[in-house]
Amino acid sequence: MRRVVVTGLGPISPIATGKDAYWKALREGRNGVGPITTFELGDCPVTFGAEIKDFDPTRWMDGKEAKRSDRAIQFAVAASKLAVEDAKLDTKSMDPYRFGVYIGTGQGGIETSFNNFKTMMEKGSRRVSPYFIPMMISNMSTAYVAIVHGAKGPNLCIVTACATSLHSLGEAYHTIVRDDADVILAGGTEAALRAISIAGFASMKALSTRMDSPETASRPFDKDRDGFVMGEGAGVLVLEELEHARARGAHIYGEFVGYGTSCDAGHITAPDPEAEGALYATRHAMRMAGWSPEQVDYVNAHGTSTGLNDKMESMMVHKVFGERAKDVVVTSTKSMIGHCLGAAGALETIASFQAIEQGYIHPTLNYTTPDPECDINLSTGRGVEKKVDRMLVNSFGFGGHNGVLAFQRFV
Repeated sequence: MRRVVVTGLGPISPIATGKDAYWKALREGRNGVGPITTFELGDCPVTFGAEIKDFDPTRWMDGKEAKRSDRAIQFAVAASKLAVEDAKLDTKSMDPYRFGVYIGTGQGGIETSFNNFKTMMEKGSRRVSPYFIPMMISNMSTAYVAIVHGAKGPNLCIVTACATSLHSLGEAYHTIVRDDADVILAGGTEAALRAISIAGFASMKALSTRMDSPETASRPFDKDRDGFVMGEGAGVLVLEELEHARARGAHIYGEFVGYGTSCDAGHITAPDPEAEGALYATRHAMRMAGWSPEQVDYVNAHGTSTGLNDKMESMMVHKVFGERAKDVVVTSTKSMIGHCLGAAGALETIASFQAIEQGYIHPTLNYTTPDPECDINLSTGRGVEKKVDRMLVNSFGFGGHNGVLAFQRFV
């Protein structure tokens, strides 16, 4: 079977941009959550989030193109350029039809949609921008990235809510394994941290309302958690067939060895209370990787800071690992960067490679009150110094979509 490795990492996150700065921020336990400053909130019931405050799209694309692209597209282009640069990938020398892009998004160009709807209501339909459709449709992030890098191979935009970018990575993995591509830029992008989305999530009681202390609002697995904190950003990874990577002397962060996916088929928002869907996806990823429960060192959890999800995921960890659950280290990157929705899994996967590269698992912030229903071996405080050979990354989305990836140290 063709082997797939990861050779490039491109994060655009609320705590840092670029691999090195992102890793430094994670190690320091930097908190990206605070009062929102980049847009008008109106009467929104929640006024904080994990936003990217210093993003200049003209650093990554022509000024005219920046004006004709949604923020989600801009994030995707920036993250893809970071990943290609990190991988030292000479895209012009590659066979373009063996070079693909799989970048998903949960909500697509929601800011563009809202602004143009408002324009139509106030000024009439003739004032709607001719760029509205290409700025709004979800697949345009993959299209832009393909145009930028000349990638003419497989190109997909997967939309599975908060599991989007993990599914994008998993499907890209399968595409390379079955010999339909040699290199794929894969991940997710999201720029939904806007008033309309905040209002929607707040209305369904999904968001934390810790208005007096927003920096402590994202508290995965803590007994006093009261909802997730919205974030924004993008994460793109370079997935590459092993011999292709070796031929050009690429640095290999780790090997992609397993992918599990399932659907709870039970509720439009709530996870399966018995964790059966997540359990199936996890066991499938491990079976594909050829691992036993005794071999897993680390789990980067979905860890949203919501009551039902954290409880379900903790249950799943115990069902998978049994007595070993006390030894497998678990962490939630969302405690620092918030929940970046369709970009979450990719940013968390990038964060997880720090564990392999540095022998260090970043902390989970704001864990102060243990929850008996979330009795897992959580990395807190200053993080955990540990050699990591095998790790899992989890994402679970509205609609019951489950995705689990398995990575290991490359040998």
